[in-house]
Amino acid sequence: MYTTILTELNNHIFTITINRPDKLNALNKAVFDDLNKALDEVYTNDEILSAVITGAGTKAFVAGADITEFKGLSVEEGKALAKAGQDTFFRIENCPKPIIAAVNGFALGGGCELAMSCHFRVAANNAKFGQPEVNLGLIPGYGGTQRLVQLIGKGRAIELLISGNMIDTTTALQYGLVNHVFEPEQLLPETYKLLANINTKAPLAIGACISAVNAAFDEARDGYAVEIDAFGFCFATDDMQEGTQAFIEKRKPVFSGK
Repeated sequence: MYTTILTELNNHIFTITINRPDKLNALNKAVFDDLNKALDEVYTNDEILSAVITGAGTKAFVAGADITEFKGLSVEEGKALAKAGQDTFFRIENCPKPIIAAVNGFALGGGCELAMSCHFRVAANNAKFGQPEVNLGLIPGYGGTQRLVQLIGKGRAIELLISGNMIDTTTALQYGLVNHVFEPEQLLPETYKLLANINTKAPLAIGACISAVNAAFDEARDGYAVEIDAFGFCFATDDMQEGTQAFIEKRKPVFSGK
């Protein structure tokens, strides 16, 4: 089904592994095609409660876009390439199921943008992050200029964007770019632990949290109004009834996602 990624579903967690280790998992059109197919699975398969995106091998999460596909593009073709990448990453960002980036090495350029489109990031302690596009006479095109500001602030984002410098996980953790740092061999096991806990929560409420948080960064939406609507919506769900009843009965809730 896929030519550039590997997928696996265990315990309701869907793992998507970018599998081009000989190219440091660089993003090309085939990767985007496969990634969109995998996202279709995340969106539609009720067995999937959450997902992880990571990279094959020990060197790279995704070391960037495949620059060979950039050569000879016109202005309009360049804009179309950026739009297609942004559309895919918006699907990740707006997915009602949590999608976590497990960054196992270099996350540069499009790889950093991919990681930032996920709902949060965890990293191996040997990972590196950066947006080095200025070294190619380019800027990030898959949402990097926007999400980097959202995650680490304007000053730090501009410095990274115009210097092209990389940062290590100590700095990424300090900046708030990553939530947790682990030893490389513990990266996926610890990520699965985080998601196993999240998967015990109410799925519809999780999706509503994601939507409301995203609205805070969308000028076309009133985030407070989105929160009010989502809060009210929860009162019509079986999960809200189960959660409140379980609290009263001092037991753990069993959510159905309805």
